[in-house]
Amino acid sequence: MPNTPDESPVVHIVDDDADLGDGLSSVLRSVGLNAKVYRSTQDFLRADDLDAPGCIVLDIRLPGTNGLDFQEELVRLGVPLPVILMTGHGDIPMSVRAMKAGAVDFLPKPFRDQDMIDAVTAAINRDRLQRASEQQAVAIVDRYATLSPREREVMALVTAGKMNKQIAGELGLSEVTVKIHRGAGMRKMGARSLADLVRMADTLKNRTC
Repeated sequence: MPNTPDESPVVHIVDDDADLGDGLSSVLRSVGLNAKVYRSTQDFLRADDLDAPGCIVLDIRLPGTNGLDFQEELVRLGVPLPVILMTGHGDIPMSVRAMKAGAVDFLPKPFRDQDMIDAVTAAINRDRLQRASEQQAVAIVDRYATLSPREREVMALVTAGKMNKQIAGELGLSEVTVKIHRGAGMRKMGARSLADLVRMADTLKNRTC
């Protein structure tokens, strides 16, 4: 079932240090966040709510794997949750690799509770934005599917910067017919302006790349 934007986010804490994981969970719960603790990446991957909104707080050093490697594995597995990395042995190359891979933050231990709360809040906000963007893209694809083949041809040429007269010549249509297809296409796509339609075309292009 699709997640709604108002669904309560889950903070997944992956750390084999029981005291730190439980303490961090308590801190996050004290500010109203739903937190779950896992002792290994395997335990985390067995969770049944990985498609729910939220984020992951991931330790760099874990038994059997490296947090940085696991961060990259999450991308391959299709787990889109934003990641916050933490470590007691961090260095600049580690932090650079983490941020390049899309981490929201890289926190060296020990860190202040407020630093983690701020990082988690930023990660959850990023997740909400990503989900809203994805829902919008899916809606654009669905609307595009309602266009006729001719309306799609006209839309492609309009968003490529062609004038009605040029489109008419290219497709062997009258300008009046082009205007009719253009107007119908914009209505079906829900585009209020040419700029809207161009943005939608870019979204469609990115979805098919």
